[in-house]
Amino acid sequence: MFVNALRRTLPLLALTGLAACHRHPFIPASFPSKEALFQASLQQLKLRHWGNAENGFEKLTTDLPARDPLLPAAYYYLGEAHSGQKEYILAAQAYSRVPESFPEDTLAGPATFMTGISYAKLWRKPSLDPDYGQTAISTLQSFIAAYPDSPLKPRAQREIDRLTEWLAIKNYDTGMFYYRRKAYDPAIIYFNDVERLYPTTQHAKLALIQLVKSYQQIKYPEEIAQTCATLYQKYPGDAEVKKTCGPPPAPATATPKP
Repeated sequence: MFVNALRRTLPLLALTGLAACHRHPFIPASFPSKEALFQASLQQLKLRHWGNAENGFEKLTTDLPARDPLLPAAYYYLGEAHSGQKEYILAAQAYSRVPESFPEDTLAGPATFMTGISYAKLWRKPSLDPDYGQTAISTLQSFIAAYPDSPLKPRAQREIDRLTEWLAIKNYDTGMFYYRRKAYDPAIIYFNDVERLYPTTQHAKLALIQLVKSYQQIKYPEEIAQTCATLYQKYPGDAEVKKTCGPPPAPATATPKP
């Protein structure tokens, strides 16, 4: 009978606990000190109660004195709270306040990195406007330059590489848009841009191949030869290059002196 009574009581206790939580909402102004609000807001962040954490850290960034040692962390964790709610513009703004206002703080490096990551998340696919992606790249490049020994450097470089590939894809796809419509002159401009601006990307080779095909369509033999020479140099032995350009030219043999 005791077990049955306990089984009936446990759900009631759970409901009572939930009701108690609702009776005590997170009110930043109710905390006795700024330190208490900081710790409580940090706990809300750990619990993924993003809205509560945002409200707490937002108040702290307003109320803390300019030289308070908690202020850089309050901006950083405010960025975390915005990021948890996918408010990436607000997250980037909060993170960026740390290196701007507290460049010597230990959080300045991680905050710069997270600013770049926040901007990167705003560029959701290559076909969209790349402004946020370009801002992310420049921010992460600045991070690497300023903090070359940071353990976050490899992650920053991977993100730069990913976004750079997306920029190459965007230009390549635009070139293909014109190529399919037989508008070869604008197609050539975009394919050239891929190879010129993003030479280390995977789409650089594809752009050069499409460049050869574009020149073939408008019968520009010198440009075909030059582009194929670049392909042979950059991608020796590549089957796709050989299919597009044919076998590479045999190396010239020196004429023996009489």
